[in-house]
Amino acid sequence: MGGPAGLRGSDDPKGRALAQAEGYALTAAARVSSALKPMLASSDSWQWLACAGDMGADLLFELGFQRIRTVYTPSEPSAAEDTKMAALALQKEGVDVLLFAGGDGTARDLLDVIDKRQVALGIPCGVKMHSGVFARHPLAVQEILQKIQAKTLVTALSAEVRDIDEAAFQRDQVVTRYYGDMLVPDDLRYLQSTKVGGVESEALAHQEIAADVIEQMQDDVIYFMGGGRTVAAVMATLGLPNSLLGVDVIQAGVLLAANCSERALLSWAQRGSCRIVVSIIGGQGHVFGRGNQQFSPTVIRAVGIDNIISISTKTKLQSLSHGIIVDTGDAELDQALVGLRSVCTGYEDAVLIQWVTT
Repeated sequence: MGGPAGLRGSDDPKGRALAQAEGYALTAAARVSSALKPMLASSDSWQWLACAGDMGADLLFELGFQRIRTVYTPSEPSAAEDTKMAALALQKEGVDVLLFAGGDGTARDLLDVIDKRQVALGIPCGVKMHSGVFARHPLAVQEILQKIQAKTLVTALSAEVRDIDEAAFQRDQVVTRYYGDMLVPDDLRYLQSTKVGGVESEALAHQEIAADVIEQMQDDVIYFMGGGRTVAAVMATLGLPNSLLGVDVIQAGVLLAANCSERALLSWAQRGSCRIVVSIIGGQGHVFGRGNQQFSPTVIRAVGIDNIISISTKTKLQSLSHGIIVDTGDAELDQALVGLRSVCTGYEDAVLIQWVTT
């Protein structure tokens, strides 16, 4: 209602009450409805985790969705703090995509609390929408979500969250201020960044993946480098020898140990912060459990599932008829690893794909 009422948003309870008193209605519900209605045809494929009442659940039931579970009950009337608490509750449940309706103010609230690895997508409903985290149109939302559900490769973007600089606005200047980045899905045309004659060049893709991984490396972190040609390209770019079918340990551009056993990796894991760099096995599509058993459940837990860097060419991912398969031999760990995850596919380029057990 903020836009029709001439407000810069609807977060302020006083402004919202005034707009309601003057007869302005909430418009977000209508825009969310238009975004989600096309998904009713495949409603059995979706499990919705939502906030109670008018923060989500009521509208989902009204639209006709059945698989709905509420995970947070907001205050009445709801406020920005409810947005933050709801986001934390949804993230704790491990949602694949945190779908929200609003504008820049809502995006900032989410940015304050969600993990940088949490995928989010905004349905454009606000007054101020300078951020890059919103779908181009409500109808584009279902297109993106349907692609994720169908296990089609979807590009993962680090999009800016921006909002009006209030100090500049008081001087009659419309200037946006950068607040941070949020991971969002997008329906870009894939293979765009590493095309040669319309087909992805594996050599060029490997170069770009290596450049991205190396740029993100930190000197105080130990890296367990898995097997395969994609990881080998990272090692070659660093000028280091590589155990093509083994696991090497590096730090600050120096090879610390080669072809390590599970026991050796556990020893290194006890010395400081570690990360696993692992490639996807082409054709089979496994990330753990095939050819890299050195990454045992004990090693993976010691490193931490949030410290896994998965890399692959897009051509390899597109050849999979399913998601990326996790088979660590530990059912509990497998379940902790499944879900929508980001895979590095080039320089500042990644796609979202499901990790599955079957």
